[in-house]
Amino acid sequence: MTDDLATPTPAGAVPEPLVADGLLERIRAGCAGVASRARHVTIDPVALGRLAGDLRPDPPPLLPEERPVRDSDYDVAAQVVAWNAVNFGSGWYPVLHKRPGLSGARTLAAALADNVAALGSPTAEWLSDADTGTCARIFGQPHPGPADELMGLFARAWRDLAELLFDFDGSAATLVRSAGGSAERLTATLATMPLAQDVAVHDGEPVPLLKRAQITASHLAQATGGSGIGHFDDLHRLTAFADNLVPHTLRVAGVLGYGDELADRIAAGELLTPGEPAEVEVRACAVHAVELLAARTRLTPAVIDHQLWQRGQSPAVKATPRHRCRTTFY
Repeated sequence: MTDDLATPTPAGAVPEPLVADGLLERIRAGCAGVASRARHVTIDPVALGRLAGDLRPDPPPLLPEERPVRDSDYDVAAQVVAWNAVNFGSGWYPVLHKRPGLSGARTLAAALADNVAALGSPTAEWLSDADTGTCARIFGQPHPGPADELMGLFARAWRDLAELLFDFDGSAATLVRSAGGSAERLTATLATMPLAQDVAVHDGEPVPLLKRAQITASHLAQATGGSGIGHFDDLHRLTAFADNLVPHTLRVAGVLGYGDELADRIAAGELLTPGEPAEVEVRACAVHAVELLAARTRLTPAVIDHQLWQRGQSPAVKATPRHRCRTTFY
């Protein structure tokens, strides 16, 4: 391929050895450490208590693209893994051509679903041939156009996924089954892809977040009702999936507080730099806040994350600018 683009990478980040055993606890510990020494973001315990009382044990209704499907294990795995390989780009959403009434994330998800309905589940061979033009066509973006950088990164992510799948006979289902029903092991495997190595550094300490690698297991569980290829014995151990919407929803609820400088930058629409201290603190403090909510409510972090993400779709939450960062991690 000739359309590779420079990949936005966190400043100073170094991929931590992604050993599966204890990986999810290392994410929790890393985020708790950031919260304890954060300079740009705070957690308000009073607001956290109010929000805990407002969360419900039953998850909210699934969005259309999240509802269980009746396809084969092969197709479910192929669709979910391919989607989450490109489930990023919120920093580009302001320039994305969106479908009427849909957000950037839902526009992209709906476009890929339409492509699957028309042409079938993506294969490793097809993913290996992805380029910027292919992705622009699938996701309904003008080419050349303002979203070309993102479409180029999508293409690279799909080619990286194809390379990984060829290690598993070209099958996403085989890749998922290789985790032996462990969301933690699946996370570690998916995080070996270069654009999914979501590990920051804060005050010299590694902070693994692994948003997209983790959320893949959660989406597989949703797509299958938690059975078959979507059953994971340790699904409850996943952390929140740190992006830019869940922290924003927590901020609107008063749980996260931003220092004046950070708040002013976000209000002005300034892009944060991937891996800068403030950007890491926003995501890590959100993960830690969800852990505190989970301890109070006995809901799993993934369930809480899902509720917060859906709340973030409301016009009241969207009325306040959220942070934007051009990264392949969310």
